[in-house]
Amino acid sequence: MISNDNNSGMPVSPDPGYLLKLAHAKMPFGKYAGRNLIDLPEAYIIWFFRKGFPKGDLGEMLQNVYEIKVNGLEYLFKPLRR
Repeated sequence: MISNDNNSGMPVSPDPGYLLKLAHAKMPFGKYAGRNLIDLPEAYIIWFFRKGFPKGDLGEMLQNVYEIKVNGLEYLFKPLRR
């Protein structure tokens, strides 16, 4: 998971292993089934933000994709793509 706070008020560095997992995670259903989560349109991610993310790992990953896109951090994934 990517977090901005470790209960000490200090920023936390992203976990490279988690970023790699997120870089290769695929959307399992819907119009964008099979597309990498990080490549989902921002409007679709915002829709999930407003309606509620799914439960479990997928929801957590989509929440992180939302934070990445909103904060303009997609560049973190360029070196992780196959």
